[in-house]
Amino acid sequence: MMTDRNGPEAGARGVEPRVLVLANQKGGVGKTTTAINLGTALAAIGEKVLIIDLDPQGNASTGLGIDRKSRQISTYHVLAGESSLAEAITETVVPGLSVAPSTLDLLGVELEIAHERNRSHRLRSAITSLSAVEVSEPFTYILIDCPPSLNLLTINALVAADAVLVPLQCEFFALEGLSQLLKTVEQVRSALNPDLSIHGVVLTMFDPRNNLSGQVVADVREFMGSKVYETMIPRNVRVSEAPSHGKPVLLYDLKCAGSQAYLRLASEVIQRERALRAA
Repeated sequence: MMTDRNGPEAGARGVEPRVLVLANQKGGVGKTTTAINLGTALAAIGEKVLIIDLDPQGNASTGLGIDRKSRQISTYHVLAGESSLAEAITETVVPGLSVAPSTLDLLGVELEIAHERNRSHRLRSAITSLSAVEVSEPFTYILIDCPPSLNLLTINALVAADAVLVPLQCEFFALEGLSQLLKTVEQVRSALNPDLSIHGVVLTMFDPRNNLSGQVVADVREFMGSKVYETMIPRNVRVSEAPSHGKPVLLYDLKCAGSQAYLRLASEVIQRERALRAA
């Protein structure tokens, strides 16, 4: 999979929005929660955001209130070449935030396109086509939520992305999982997307009462340095409750600690983007 060089050259995409993939090969780290709430926070401060749900479980779609029955065109149809990305986009209740929803059909798409020469570049091509579509308000950020595994869906996300945003739970094996992900990113950079970079690592489920959380934070900051965002996402009941109501936590409870943390993270992401443009 890593040696597929049959897709378009990096840098020839003409993609206008910044494409960030939220990735971690370990499950339960707050990846989908971060995709939903970072997207909402970016939209709340004026960005036009699209979340692409590449996880067959479709939790990002559900967490944004998209009923499964209404997902007539999904990211499966996009990757299978049956529909354009523009056709899959669905507006959410959050102004400025849209989603390309996922269905369980995605489980079979890897087998369907496995022998295609452009199998690793399907999503990149779809995003490039989207940027060519005339829209009144083009997206400024595209966030890709991928499954917690290294498969063709994740490879498509990494090939399509400008940078990787890594949610990392404050737990004992955090650094081990991070090392595995960094190796994967380096492999994709070497074989498929030389422009791919690490945007940052966001520490999630931080509990200041837990000594282990503090030690993990110290270890990750020592290991990754300035790549670790200053903002940490705390363990917060309201963040956990929000998806069951089909809402981002910022709509469910704007004043809770989790909502305020995601607003700070969005500001930090934009600050890093400005610094990159100025460099």
